[in-house]
Amino acid sequence: MLNNDRLLVQILLLGLLGASLWVLAPFWSALFWAGVLAFASWPLMRVLSGLLNGRESMAAALLTAGWVLLVALPLAWLVSNLAEHIRDATELVKSVQLQGLPAAPDWLRQIPLVGERLVRLWQTVDAQGGAFFAGLKPYMGEAGNWLLARSAQVGGGLVELVLSLVLVFFFYRDGPRMAMFAERALERLIGDRAEHYLELVAGTVQRVVNGVIGTAAAQALLALIGFWIAGIPGALVLGIVTFAFSLIPMGPPLVWVPATAWLVWHGDYGYAVFLGIWGMFVISGVDNVLKPYLISRGGNLPLVVVLLGVFGGILAFGFMGLFLGPTLLAVAYSLISDWIDQPVPKLPEQASIEEEPRPS
Repeated sequence: MLNNDRLLVQILLLGLLGASLWVLAPFWSALFWAGVLAFASWPLMRVLSGLLNGRESMAAALLTAGWVLLVALPLAWLVSNLAEHIRDATELVKSVQLQGLPAAPDWLRQIPLVGERLVRLWQTVDAQGGAFFAGLKPYMGEAGNWLLARSAQVGGGLVELVLSLVLVFFFYRDGPRMAMFAERALERLIGDRAEHYLELVAGTVQRVVNGVIGTAAAQALLALIGFWIAGIPGALVLGIVTFAFSLIPMGPPLVWVPATAWLVWHGDYGYAVFLGIWGMFVISGVDNVLKPYLISRGGNLPLVVVLLGVFGGILAFGFMGLFLGPTLLAVAYSLISDWIDQPVPKLPEQASIEEEPRPS
């Protein structure tokens, strides 16, 4: 017979939990990023707290201030520099409308199948610059609307970033208590293996964060070297932009492809070919090698599980899936592995047969 009082309490608790999740729903993304940031940098928090004789609030405040300086100031500097480059791009479009294009390069005609067509297109733009850009106005309007929508998303992302930097202070300060609460709750669910799975999740998230940030830093450094060799102006700014774009799938080509086009526009065809090859095989290619290696290093996960977790997580959850995907697959893989490794319990009939003495 069901206990009505206990059932009523369970329903009320579930309703309270659902209402709490509903209240927190607008802040899930900021909470997630604050948690990931605090989790990945927790060794720094422990070191700083030890240097300050256990004053966790002071250590959390200093570490949060450091993140603000590392993230907010470079972001503001980057936005101001991008505004200047946008003005330069606008002036370039105006000069094309007034003065036309330079002579088509010889190598453009030699491209198989489409070389002559590209040269004719080049000459058409050169001869009818104003009319050509006038015909592009409807498409430019659609592109402007798309950019406006993306700008709104970027603005929302900046608000979430600021909120994350505020929340990360509380994650630092109350981190041990949160970890104890999560461990006790998990013990109520799965028993003694709770600590093992918490360590598994912690290690997976930390490796994913290190893999993502490490790969982005490597791509930014390689992009900076390529831009510097090719003589691209504002190479340092473009390197920082590459770091930011490396955090999203297929982001770096949005930086080195326009830089290659700029070299073609100025007639530096040799450097344009160099930067195109460098961007395709070095800047973008390192993402396919370094990120899976850094994520799988130090763990017992097969590389294919990491790859499926990274790419499948992005397709399923967006950018947050970059962290959720490998973590979910890691936990599932560990659960199945532990279940397989457990000895199979013997049936009562088998146990009685084994215990019966054999006739001599």
